[in-house]
Order: sequence, then structure tokens, then C-alpha cells
Amino acid sequence: MKTVKFALSLFLISCATLLVSAQQDTQKWEEIYQIIANMKEPSFKDKTYNIVDFGAVADGETLNTEAIQKAIDTCSKTGGGTVLVPKGTFLTGAIHLKNDVNLHVSEGALLKFSTNPKDYLPLVQTRWEGNDCFNYSPLVYANGQNNFAITGKGTLDGQGSNDTWWPWKGQAQYGWKEGMPSQLLETGRPLLDKWEREEAPLFERQAGEGHYLRPQFISFIHCTSVKIEDIKIVNAPFWVVHPILSKDIIFRGVHIESLGPNSDGFDPESCKNVLVENCIFDTGDDCIALKSGRNSDGRKPNIPTENVLIRNCKMLEGHGGVVIGSEISGGARNIFAENCEMSSPHLDRAIRLKTNNHRGGVTDGLYVRNIKVGQVKDAVIRINCSYDPKEGQGNYPPMVRNVYVSNITADMTGKTPAKYGLRLEGIAGENAVENIFISDCDFKGVENISLIRDVKNLNLNNVFINNEKVELY
Repeated sequence: MKTVKFALSLFLISCATLLVSAQQDTQKWEEIYQIIANMKEPSFKDKTYNIVDFGAVADGETLNTEAIQKAIDTCSKTGGGTVLVPKGTFLTGAIHLKNDVNLHVSEGALLKFSTNPKDYLPLVQTRWEGNDCFNYSPLVYANGQNNFAITGKGTLDGQGSNDTWWPWKGQAQYGWKEGMPSQLLETGRPLLDKWEREEAPLFERQAGEGHYLRPQFISFIHCTSVKIEDIKIVNAPFWVVHPILSKDIIFRGVHIESLGPNSDGFDPESCKNVLVENCIFDTGDDCIALKSGRNSDGRKPNIPTENVLIRNCKMLEGHGGVVIGSEISGGARNIFAENCEMSSPHLDRAIRLKTNNHRGGVTDGLYVRNIKVGQVKDAVIRINCSYDPKEGQGNYPPMVRNVYVSNITADMTGKTPAKYGLRLEGIAGENAVENIFISDCDFKGVENISLIRDVKNLNLNNVFINNEKVELY
């Protein structure tokens, strides 16, 4: 094998520092395992409330919102238990989960969600792409609840398509046509930006009808002790699962198939103590994206997403496998990913960090190991501190530091190659990206070994790209 050396304006670290960093890496993994082990899973009374007993009809046409909600409310008020969705197809509008309720969607059961926006009124508190507002209720929602779950082998279908919800994106590929309304109107995303810039009070930020901001599929805010396990989720209107300002979250064995616009799979935002394991993601946007608010709506509360463990997951189509950003103004810390497989001709990147100097935020501590990559389009590892340049120059330089990546293999031999093995870009004149440790990695079948700019304290140890050892001097 050849050795390729790069001359970069970097401060190279010593062997002693390498040893210390390896010890810190090991210690950090032990710490996250302990944090996750100490999380208490939701538990429920052994009592079942069948939605059929509350008037639900499994004909796929009757709107069962009232019956399902009555079962949930009754279950919670009487001390909790399981709300059972039995085998069959049940049409519903917004479902609001409550304390001590396990919504169990049985194998063979299909919860099919209405495509009538009026079935997601009244408006509820949420965040939309990182900005605080009141908007249509997510299809499944909770606010300020504790100890609840969604479980079972059944399916939740948001019925997102080029005929419903997706045209609101304002792009022809998703069914939008000239003259149709979309989130691009002044009453949509631009108004949300205006509210944020002017720091409008939350109660004044009323979206909903006439604003065309699609609802999330599953979202909850200010909640604790939540589990989503085993279910299949398809065809989301927007982001698929979006916890906000919540803690102690278990996301296990979930299968997501949603290839629509902004169909991020799992987006914990300003959340603490999160386990993601044994899940499958096939998405129209990032598979997993960690967030913490956009611009002042993230900076003012300054609540990072922290203590996240992602393991044993499979990522198929998407913009990125494990992603931090772009709405990351409140920062992220102690993020871990291991033992995952990522591959699709339509997967852009495996590991991705994205921000800019409008959004800012400090990402401190990303630990990634044992990742098998079959195919990506852009880069295996991508750090981008100038994401979405149309926003222009801002005054909040981001920072990405203390990133430890080891044992990633990628083999695109005989397939369409990725553009880059490593694509790491900070900001000229700023210490935006520093302390990056990449070791024991082997990437084959990429067009370009790397694109590295404005990175401080980059260390490559035993890194091979296209059978060439990559070193710095």
C-alpha cells in the first residue's frame, strides 16, 4: 500500500496526547453505558383498554379519533395500563398520549391517519425546523407527560404522498404545481423566520391553517420516560419522530419507511439521555439528526442534546446516517454511535455534522466506532460549518470539537463511488473545527481521498483510503 501525506495548516499532536485521547475515548464509552443503564424504562399496570370497546371501528373509513382518545384518557385517569389497537385498519386524526399509557398497536393492526388538516386542530406547542411556534398537532403528540409508550408489531401510516401533505414543501418532485400553496409563501417558513428574528412571544406564533407547515408524525415536548418500540412507521407528512425538550427516551426496534420531503427518521431536539437501538431507517432526509433549536430559539434556552447512544441500527436511503445539525444552536454533547450498517446508492453520507455561523452552537464530544458502510454518494465523514450558504454571513461562529471516529470500513468497489472519503471543512479564520481523531479506518472506491480545510488538531492514525495510507505532515 502507498502512503499519501498531506501538508495542512494544522497543529499536529504528540504521541503522548494520542495516548491520553485514547484513554479519554474509552472512559467516555463507559460513562454513556452507565447513563443508559441507569435510565428507567416506562412501566404500566396490567390493565387493557381495547379501543373497540370505546367505539372504534376497523373499517378503514370511520374516523376513530374520539374513540381512541377516550380510551387513552380513561386509561390515564384510572392509573394507566395498555390501550390496545387490535388487528384491523383504523382511521384516525390526531392522538394525544397521556401519563402512564402504553399505546400498543398489535401485529396486523394499521393506524391510518387522516389527510384532512382540520383533523389536527386545535394548534399545539411545538418546534418547526428548530423554531418555536403553535402549529397543527403532530399525528401523535404529547406535552408535559410522563411514563408513556408506543409499542407493538403494527403499523402507523401517515398517508404522506405527492397527493397529500408533501406538495406543501413547494417542490414539483413532491406534487407541487404552479399556483398551489406551500410553506414557501410569506405566511409559511418566511413568517417563522420573522418571528424568530423579532423574538416574538410564543403565544403570538400561531401557524396552522393558511401557513402550510406540515405536522410531524410523532412528536412530544417537555416529556420524561418515553419508549417507542417495535412499530413500523410509514409515509410521514414531515419529520417522522421528533422528541423536543424531553429526557429518558428509548427508541428501539422501530422500522421507518418514509421517502417524502424532510422525512428525517429520528430527530431528538434539546433532549437528554436517549437510546436508539436495533432500528431500520429508510428516509427522504437524514436517518437520525440530533438538534437543539434554530438561531435565537436555540441559543436563548441553550439546552443541548446530550447523552445519546445509537447502536445496532441499519441506515438505507437518506441524506445522512448519523447527523448532528443543522438546527443545533443550543449545542450537542456526548453523542455516541456504534455497530451500525449504512448503505444505499441514495445515502449521501454516513457521518455528518452541519451548521453555519447563523445557527452557531457547540458540538463537543462525538464518538463513533464500528460502522460498516456499503455505499454513499458524497462522503463517508462530512463536517460542514457553512451549511445552507444562502443564509449569508452571521455573527455566531459554530464550534465542532472532540470528535473520535474509529473502525469505519467503506467499500464502494464496483459501485458508484463517493466523491470523498473525508470531507472536513471549518471556517477560515475561526477555530470552528478542532480536535478531530480518526483511526483504524479503511475506505475503498472513492473518487477523492479528502477535502480538508480550516481544521485544527486533526489526527489520522492508521487510516487507509483507496488502499493508500493517509498521513499528515
